[in-house]
Amino acid sequence: MSDFRQAFIQFAIERNVLCFGEFKTKAGRMSPYFFNAGLFNDGDSLRQLGQFYAKAIAAAALPFDMLFGPAYKGIPLVSAIAIALAEMGHNYPFCFNRKEAKDHGEGGMLVGAPLKGQVLIVDDVISAGTSVRESVDLIKALGASPCGVVIALDRMERGVEQLSAVQEVKKMHAISVTAIIDLNDLVEYLQDNSKLSHHLHAVQRYREQYGVS
Repeated sequence: MSDFRQAFIQFAIERNVLCFGEFKTKAGRMSPYFFNAGLFNDGDSLRQLGQFYAKAIAAAALPFDMLFGPAYKGIPLVSAIAIALAEMGHNYPFCFNRKEAKDHGEGGMLVGAPLKGQVLIVDDVISAGTSVRESVDLIKALGASPCGVVIALDRMERGVEQLSAVQEVKKMHAISVTAIIDLNDLVEYLQDNSKLSHHLHAVQRYREQYGVS
């Protein structure tokens, strides 16, 4: 596991974003872990989060022209990531959408740079894929090309069918999905962490029952 991935897991645990125990998912499953990116809710957390996203983007060598953050969660994310990338010497334009079109001032659905070229979508996780689908439709409607999605965590967990939410997005939209960490990274972290290794069996069992490769 890359150093930044291990550091991100530790960071998420310290901020109580990543917790272990018993948590009921939207699908009604009892999960041994829970990830709530909304708890990255102060300036320093957001700064570091943007840096971790930027490292994941750089490690994946993703080719893109600009960043797009879907409202609402994607708005602070795309801003923080753009700043972090600029600090690494890569200055990219970015924009985000409004939930409802503004009918005064500059108007329109978008705030920031015009959507054009190859657009990288940023989000926290992919659950049902609704946010990605809406983003893809908007980007295409404005003549740009969605080229990928970057998220914080890939649970690598199958949905209603045999594919995971991430795999569904890849299949439906023919775009890449990059995550800072995935379930395999989490298992590896628990294997190497004596203080948290007692959660390993439950996470492995959950992966065996619901996971995808």
